[in-house]
Amino acid sequence: MTNQEIIKDTALNTLDLTSRSISNLSQVIDSNFCEIIENLIICKGKIVLTGIGKSAIIGMKISATLNSTGSKSIFLHLGDALHGDMGVISSEDIVICLSKSGESEEIQSLCNYLRENKIKLIGVSCVKNSLLEKFSNFFIHTSIEREACHNNLAPTSSSSCHLAIGDAIAMTLQKLKGFSPSEFVIYHPSGVLGKQLSLTLYNLIDLNRKPKVDGKSSFFDIVNEISANMYGATAVLNNEKIIGIITDGDIRRLVEKNININDVSALSFMNTNPKTMKSDTLAIKSLKYMQENNISQVLVLDDSNNYIGIVHILDIIKQGISNE
Repeated sequence: MTNQEIIKDTALNTLDLTSRSISNLSQVIDSNFCEIIENLIICKGKIVLTGIGKSAIIGMKISATLNSTGSKSIFLHLGDALHGDMGVISSEDIVICLSKSGESEEIQSLCNYLRENKIKLIGVSCVKNSLLEKFSNFFIHTSIEREACHNNLAPTSSSSCHLAIGDAIAMTLQKLKGFSPSEFVIYHPSGVLGKQLSLTLYNLIDLNRKPKVDGKSSFFDIVNEISANMYGATAVLNNEKIIGIITDGDIRRLVEKNININDVSALSFMNTNPKTMKSDTLAIKSLKYMQENNISQVLVLDDSNNYIGIVHILDIIKQGISNE
């Protein structure tokens, strides 16, 4: 086989094996899984994820997902737990231990401590009848055909299955708790996710740039107003109420008609159906609206329908927000 053939064959076999292993996890979504979720949903303490090696890395991710979706969680490395950190686990906590084999001295010590202190343990392992299953209050068997590693050694399929079952637990708890987008924002105040759920048009308005002309404004006054504010448009107002909008495109189309621009006023060529949005509209919603209507800006109104500024599509895109 050529190098390219080996690369493609190995990658495809890895994906195929991993996807089959994850698909087979549907068999563990049973009454035992439901009982596990019912215990986690009423947990008065923390959900403590623990493991060692690659399982520790997966445990950290699951714990982070639980925290960000409304379930209080911490990660405790199994090695650290057995060297002075076990005290962070309280009697009201529930421990989830991840292990491919379910057999190690660390697991034995952890199980002894949890049993003595009457702390519930959920074991997750690829091996049935293991030490971890024996001492767990609840057990999830993540059966795999083999590791994707050609030596069947490096955790690959097993790690993917543990990650998938962790996501299944987190998403189920999130659903039962009715965790809402507004609550999600609390845990994601910054970054793209936070912006998508919290950034509004009001946050993007520049109060020092509020392009506006009246119906009698001349062609040159309109061009100057658009150029000075750099939004590519200006609102047309009558008694401070919006009656239209004029964009760069409107200017260009007017010039192409070869008419006497000295006789032109805003009323004669403005768009009388401007696109407006309230200031509390989410930026991501506004972006979608602009893209669907093939426009570059919207006029923004406050709660009393007063014109307060313009937001350009680039103002939103610069924030890293997209509909993709």
